[in-house]
Amino acid sequence: MPVLLFLIDTSASMNQRTHLGTTYLDIAKGAVETFMKLRGRDPASRGDRYMLVNFEDVPFGIKAGWKESHATFMTELRNLQATGLTTIGQSLRTAFDLLNLNRLVTGIDNYGQGRNPFFLEPAIIIAISDGSKLTSSSGVQDELHLPLTTPLPGSELTKEPFRWDQRLFALVLRIPGNASVEPEPLGGVPPDDSPITPMCEVTGGRSYSVFSQRMLNQCLESLVQKIQSGVVINFEKTGPDPPPLEDAPPEVMKSGPQPWHCCHKLIYVRPNPKTGVPIGHWPIPEAFWPDQNSPTLPPRSAHPHVRFSCLDAEPMVIDKVPFDKYELEPSPLTQYILERKSPHTCWQVFVSNSAKYSDLGQPFGYLKASTALNCVNLFVMPYNYPVLLPLLDDLIKVHKFKPTLKWRQSFENYLKTMPPYYIGSLRKALRIMGAPNLLADNMEYGLSYSVVSYLKKLSQQSKIEYDRLIALIGKKPPPEAGMKVRWRGGGISLAQRRDFIQQLQSLSGDAPPMPLELNPKEFQGFQLALLNKGLKPQSFRNPYDIPRSHLLDQLSRMRRNLLNTSVCSLRGQDSDQLHSVPIAQMGNYQDFLKAAPQPLRDADPEQPKRLHTFGNPFKLDKKGMMIDEADEFVTGPQNKGKRPGDSNNMTGGGPKRRRCMSPLLRLGRAYTPPVTPPASPRPDIDMTDGAPEPDLIINHLNENHYSSDSDSDQPSGPADHEENHTSADLQDLRHRDEEENGQLQAGELLPGSEGGAEVLLLEDQPPRYLSPTALKKHIHTETTKVNNELRTLITKEIRKPGRHYEKIFLLLKQIQGTLDTRLIFLQNIIKEAARFKKRVLIEQLENFLEEIHNRSMNLNHVDTL
Repeated sequence: MPVLLFLIDTSASMNQRTHLGTTYLDIAKGAVETFMKLRGRDPASRGDRYMLVNFEDVPFGIKAGWKESHATFMTELRNLQATGLTTIGQSLRTAFDLLNLNRLVTGIDNYGQGRNPFFLEPAIIIAISDGSKLTSSSGVQDELHLPLTTPLPGSELTKEPFRWDQRLFALVLRIPGNASVEPEPLGGVPPDDSPITPMCEVTGGRSYSVFSQRMLNQCLESLVQKIQSGVVINFEKTGPDPPPLEDAPPEVMKSGPQPWHCCHKLIYVRPNPKTGVPIGHWPIPEAFWPDQNSPTLPPRSAHPHVRFSCLDAEPMVIDKVPFDKYELEPSPLTQYILERKSPHTCWQVFVSNSAKYSDLGQPFGYLKASTALNCVNLFVMPYNYPVLLPLLDDLIKVHKFKPTLKWRQSFENYLKTMPPYYIGSLRKALRIMGAPNLLADNMEYGLSYSVVSYLKKLSQQSKIEYDRLIALIGKKPPPEAGMKVRWRGGGISLAQRRDFIQQLQSLSGDAPPMPLELNPKEFQGFQLALLNKGLKPQSFRNPYDIPRSHLLDQLSRMRRNLLNTSVCSLRGQDSDQLHSVPIAQMGNYQDFLKAAPQPLRDADPEQPKRLHTFGNPFKLDKKGMMIDEADEFVTGPQNKGKRPGDSNNMTGGGPKRRRCMSPLLRLGRAYTPPVTPPASPRPDIDMTDGAPEPDLIINHLNENHYSSDSDSDQPSGPADHEENHTSADLQDLRHRDEEENGQLQAGELLPGSEGGAEVLLLEDQPPRYLSPTALKKHIHTETTKVNNELRTLITKEIRKPGRHYEKIFLLLKQIQGTLDTRLIFLQNIIKEAARFKKRVLIEQLENFLEEIHNRSMNLNHVDTL
């Protein structure tokens, strides 16, 4: 996971404009965005981490660190302003400390235990500056100096502020203010001569001198290609030069230092394609022999100094013995080795002072050209591998993993010349080979107790410093000391104003705030900057304390404060500026909603909730809306396990329920027959307290008993009461429904009626006689209408979540029609429940169907008797 840290110059000189019409700071911001787009084309960019640092002081200069998101990075990038000095040394130190903050916690530096190339956290610092003079509060500097003091724990363990997997690249903007007439030079981008260039070269990077937008894009594409996982190593030649080749040109045979004698280049550490993490076995040795009696560790250089000998040697590789292979970045050294065209020989590599009794040390690997002669690889082997590998080869092939006493003596002698920190790697290699018991478990790793405890203490301190710095990132710098502006509000005292009560309430917060020109909070916290930082507020109590040179100024100030004849009507800002919002903040409506007062609840909670009117005011909340097959909107939140009609915690008497289209379908109220005139006295049946008994719900339509007008004059019992209502009752139900809808037709109102219109019943009209065919057709129409309404309500109840089926069976008891009609209706409802896999409901519906069958059989049996 590479870390890409952008160091943006925010000095005031970045405000200078180019011939393109944009400032250097705008070009720098655009370069960062272009780089991120180019990098996003690579699939490996998913694990990238972006950081942003500018030239402000610590910690305010860290705009995006380890915890900030990509959105925060982009916001802080757009909000950068060029107002400071060119303190590039301090800012570079801040960038390196930010990258190194977590290294002691993770332990990837492995101090005193060898350098593991596969333990790395690759980072690239991209500095974008204008290459102007290095200005600071102490003056102008000619050279780049990084501060030596740093709050980072453990920084004394490394001589340099950077690490071997961190490189610095600088884009120095040299775009002129006037368009150049001369054509741009073709070819590569030259390095810049600014003070940051030597720092780039030391870390393994380089600088670019940018003269046009085309060159800037070319540099960004080059930088994207340089994002490689690897570490930087110093390669230096030791010993004599190799003998020249027979067909070598004469200029190659010249003496003196050559470019390939000393190279400062990268070795690529490729991640494992399966895990995405580099895997290795052997470290690069330290430049000192560890002493168990030493209380401290000597500081190491950031880049290891690896010496190579030009004496040809035989490359050694043994089966079952692991080794590490790293490719070298193209350099004069790799070019020289490839030109020799000897892929079957190698040059051994050493680290000075790594052995106990030798200055040069023992070889830990070799440089070798690939068989195809297209690259040079560094093979990292066990320390002093020319001695160890033959011993291990004899152990495998000759002794068959049963070492003799002589072999053990030779192996013990080798262990004495090997640095102690190789014990762990060697034990793992022997375990891979199948000989895990050759090394004792109690062998020391070579570090003293004081060093180990010191490293643990540093890890804890760096964790604390990491948390402290993370908490400080994002905070604004404190304002500089200055003169506070106090609101006067006019020339007279507040107590002498006519609106004193209103002013007092406004100050205490009990009343709405005053107009802008009279608002005392307008200048709250506003300060005037002081030209002289050493100036203190004057609070003289004794006139003799005033210096003689300040007497006249003090008198004029006292006169103005005493008289105060001018009424100040200045406003803190122009009225038009109140509505001036940056373009980046115009769409930030959520912060406005958070600051807005809590709105009142909706009068009708079942209405579709509209979103805020920011954007499309006609946009509905689709989350709370569902469309069924009948194209009817079921609004409101789709609560799981709780129907909207069951919520009783709402104020205002509960939710408003939709009125049923027919009085037969009203829940909680039984069907009450219409009141007949006195000419036909009938006993009233009060059934408004709840649902009727099941025995009484024998619908007047399920039997083919149609009474005549003469039958209606006779008194009837309760059981016959619901069997003998025919079209008159249905006509009355229709009138009552129209009355509730406020849609009574003309001619149905009786004059002189009190409290509204009375329903004109069918019996009061002149008698009309329907034929049996018309009567049967009328009954069938009314039955179909009622059953369709029931089907719609039951379907909605089935689709609701939960197992509250009481309402469904209450509706099922109100089905109209003959027995066959009701059975077909029930079978359709069971099919609808099967669509939604309501197994419990299906069982209850089948029981209900069986109950209707049994009841109809009993009725038929009674009729036959």
